[in-house]
Amino acid sequence: MSDHSTNHSDDHGHGMGHVMPLSILFGTFVALLFFTGLTVFLADQNLGEIDIWIALTIATIKAGLVATYFMHLRYDKPINVLLFLFTLGFVALFFGITLIDSEQYQPQIQDYYEATTTVTVSEAAPAPPAE
Repeated sequence: MSDHSTNHSDDHGHGMGHVMPLSILFGTFVALLFFTGLTVFLADQNLGEIDIWIALTIATIKAGLVATYFMHLRYDKPINVLLFLFTLGFVALFFGITLIDSEQYQPQIQDYYEATTTVTVSEAAPAPPAE
């Protein structure tokens, strides 16, 4: 028979989870609701070219709140926080490269759109002869 004290097949190295106060959980929930409401409010506003940056900033803050408190990253090993921050940095880098690239061919898209736009019948009809 095997000794259960040396059998670690069921032990996955998980210790006791961190118990968080309800005030922190509810505060995080309220903050997420606030940022969601802010996102909905700003969706109706015309802020020009900074629209995307504001939306991405709010989404990053919300993701950070979820990772920090609901996924207990705040109480985890520092290497996990470092990996999370590097991941966010790479995602920001990839988004930045994509946005820079999209500006390069935007004039070609506009030229194609103008070349393929159909003219409505009312604009194409000749003016009646003057009598």
